[in-house]
Amino acid sequence: MTVLDNLAKQANRLASDVQTSLKRARVEGERRLLQRQHRAALEELGERAYELVKAGRIPAEPLAPEVAAVESKLMEIEGKMGEIDALRTEEEAAAEAPDDPSKDAFPMVDDAPTQPGKTTGWEAADRFFKSDA
Repeated sequence: MTVLDNLAKQANRLASDVQTSLKRARVEGERRLLQRQHRAALEELGERAYELVKAGRIPAEPLAPEVAAVESKLMEIEGKMGEIDALRTEEEAAAEAPDDPSKDAFPMVDDAPTQPGKTTGWEAADRFFKSDA
């Protein structure tokens, strides 16, 4: 009977440990959620304070270093957006005139739509092979 008693005690201890771990995980999850909410509230506060400083509704002196840092980062973001736009135009230009080796290998195939009365290479080939039949 002592073996069964020992197993029952270990099972109870294990169940208790699992319950404690689950409670701790739940509380940790709630703490993390509260921290994210706190950071979001601070972000909103900072954005509102920045707007009020820029509008002249609160004095800029006590927040001057922070406002300068925000404006500096905004200028950096705008600069990167300009770089992205320049790269996009380069990519678009490259996409318009790709260096496609198939153009050299098959110059008779054109990407332009065919005009009425003109046939594509496939249609001409079909006519050629059908005329032999």
